[in-house]
Amino acid sequence: MSTVVRIPHGDDTLKVELTLKEVMALSGIKFHGNPMIEVSAKKKLQEALEDHYEIDDHHHVN
Repeated sequence: MSTVVRIPHGDDTLKVELTLKEVMALSGIKFHGNPMIEVSAKKKLQEALEDHYEIDDHHHVN
């Protein structure tokens, strides 16, 4: 049994500025000397999503 998730405007585009290192970290490359690179990138993505959809702390997109 599969579940269908519908995301309103899910095909809209969203622009987020990331450094090359942040993109690399999100693609799976590990920066053992600075694990905060991936954290920084994820934070930027989350903030952009929240700004775009005006999501508050009580609503999460899964």
